Amino acid sequence: MWGTASAVRKHWLEVAWGLFAAANVTVMVGMPRWETIPFHFVWVSLTLLYGFRRWNRRSTVLVVGTVIAVTGAAIVMAVLYYRQERLEELAEIPLMAAMFVLMAWHAERHQAALEEVRRLAETERHMRERERQFVRNASHELRTPITVARGYTELVRSALAGTPRAADADVILDELNRLSRMGERLLLLAAAEHPAFLRRGVVELEPLIVSTVRRWATATPTRRWQVEINAEGSLPGDAERLEAALDALLENAVAFTSEGARIGVTAAAEGETAVIEVSDSGTGIPPEDLDRIFEPFARVARDRSRKNGGTGLGLAIVKAIVDAHGGTITVRSTVGQGSTFCIRLPGFREAPLDAREATPAPLASAVAEG
Repeated sequence: MWGTASAVRKHWLEVAWGLFAAANVTVMVGMPRWETIPFHFVWVSLTLLYGFRRWNRRSTVLVVGTVIAVTGAAIVMAVLYYRQERLEELAEIPLMAAMFVLMAWHAERHQAALEEVRRLAETERHMRERERQFVRNASHELRTPITVARGYTELVRSALAGTPRAADADVILDELNRLSRMGERLLLLAAAEHPAFLRRGVVELEPLIVSTVRRWATATPTRRWQVEINAEGSLPGDAERLEAALDALLENAVAFTSEGARIGVTAAAEGETAVIEVSDSGTGIPPEDLDRIFEPFARVARDRSRKNGGTGLGLAIVKAIVDAHGGTITVRSTVGQGSTFCIRLPGFREAPLDAREATPAPLASAVAEG
């Protein structure tokens, strides 16, 4: 009893259709003056049912065969006993059956295509997860040998101080530092799609830019730093990640500019969008490379990037962080004249007027003094 009740609940749509079809067949037999209207109701309702219930081929053949037999028998009875139906009406049965079979065939092909897409998507997801896991494991495993090699190299450099061979130790240290940075950035990229990638809070835009630019201006005083902020307020996000994105853009600007070149940082508000631009008067980016510079390991002027210690991951990290914040990043560049990277972040809220009036001296002065 319980099994029967459970089956009815599971297949209630089929049961409802069966009752509806039986009622229409009864009308076909008992009220032949309606001609084939109930007949079409049976077939149309069967098509609708199949749209909700995809049976296997055996069940489909069984159902269609049963409907053909029952509706055919009802038409024959109407012809023989009531003389209301014409025997030619039987020709509609194979026609309706053929239409249903074609619909079922297309639906099966569509379902198979969807399953293939799901399978490929799942396979790709597993492959990407394995790649991310490999990157995480490899980056973690590389930390210890890099640290050990760096320690021994520093000892060798100290022992060779004042000799021509000390420069060789410096080269090794530079490469080890580059490997270390690459490992950290690979870990960051591997974590970019994780839900916990961002620790969201309220980010005060001006202090974030001031502290980041001051560090770079102090470390590279040979560049001409120009900073202008016209967006005093806050936005939702992860201050540490946004600082890492700004760091990567400034590192990129320093790497592709020479002494005395200009590096500019501006921030402005466009409604509820914060617009941050980092520009430089450096070498610029060829037009054919603009579409791929945000891809991992995509570098322009590879020999120069390697010379400057680039890893080819900085701009990819910037894009990952900006995307995680729901923002966008674009670039404008002219070869020989420089590049401008523009970050747009949503959710910006301006600080109250009294708070802005209480802000200390201008940012440009703060950077210059730093």
